[in-house]
Amino acid sequence: MTDLAPATRSRVAAALRDQRIETASWAYANSGTRFKVFPQEGVPRDPYEKVADAATVHRFTGVAPTVALHIPWDLVDDYADLARYAAEQGITLGTINANVFQDNDYKLGSVTNPDPGIRRKAIGHLFECVDVMDRTGSRDLKLWFSDGTNYPGQDDTRARQDRLAAALRETYDRLGPRQRMLLEYKLFEPAFYLTDVPDWGTAYAHCLRLGERAQVVIDTGHHAPGTNIEFIVAFLLREGKLGAFDFNSRFYADDDLMVGAADPFQLFRIMHEIVLADAVRPGAGIAFMLDQCHNIEPKIPAVIRSVMNVQEATAKALLVDHEALRAAQADGDVLAANAVLMDAYHTDVRPLLRQLREDMGLDPDPVGAYQRSGYFEKARTERVGGQAAGWGA
Repeated sequence: MTDLAPATRSRVAAALRDQRIETASWAYANSGTRFKVFPQEGVPRDPYEKVADAATVHRFTGVAPTVALHIPWDLVDDYADLARYAAEQGITLGTINANVFQDNDYKLGSVTNPDPGIRRKAIGHLFECVDVMDRTGSRDLKLWFSDGTNYPGQDDTRARQDRLAAALRETYDRLGPRQRMLLEYKLFEPAFYLTDVPDWGTAYAHCLRLGERAQVVIDTGHHAPGTNIEFIVAFLLREGKLGAFDFNSRFYADDDLMVGAADPFQLFRIMHEIVLADAVRPGAGIAFMLDQCHNIEPKIPAVIRSVMNVQEATAKALLVDHEALRAAQADGDVLAANAVLMDAYHTDVRPLLRQLREDMGLDPDPVGAYQRSGYFEKARTERVGGQAAGWGA
């Protein structure tokens, strides 16, 4: 990093200092695969302890000041009290995530279910989530539906889209003037023949009809192998419809591994499109969140490392020489244009990030600082007894 011009170093550091990455409450709880949940020591037993863990990540990274909640996994009697507790810990409550996929009634779908009574129940839960937003001051309602079918002929595909559109419209109309709806898509799972919101185009079409406060969520694990995710990013940015990211990494399907673990170059390419659109800054309106399940690795260190991975990819994207890139593109110089990107990607930005953390009054080694802090040992001792939080908690 010694060859960076002072002005470049200052510009990159300023952007990274302002970057915000939301963590998810469920990332701190016990989780697993369809086959097994491996419990860990010291995991939270309730939403308050999840908030404490999220605050710990922010304390060591400086860029994760919000935590997303999942309803009903994070049900509490008094959300104002939970918000006050979060503020005392140095963070705030962020995105509210709905859950219409774990109730027995939703076997054939939630908002697209052929049974109008079950559809009404699902929409009622979405309204409940907006009520939580009202009490926490959260801006964003994130919707992901497991709705779909397993067999040809199981249900009417067009009718399911009509039911989905009606539920989305009713929920959108319930939002307050400063609240947004974020619609997430997923190629498959748990429905294997047809998923009702399978891709970005379906999500985009529904959001376009709803209005400007309906935006698309990109989960980096929710695509077919080989999908050019950065194209989707660029398109939705161009249309003003990219509202949020769920960052994770995958080898095969929705693996929910640590972001950047499988393909750090892909993460760089995604962040490059975001930088080109000047959308890293919080004011651009994109909610960057880590949607990961740390099944076998220690949870807080894994979340910290994930935050660091996003920071590294962002720093490299900020180093792309856009003037040289545009010139090479205009000249049709394919190799030169690619070399501009590769030069930025191969730059070691870790010294810059260590210096940035020192300038922010943080330890330059967030994972090491956490491990030396004694937080895990204290949590492991204090959280003995009771039911540890996990899927469905």
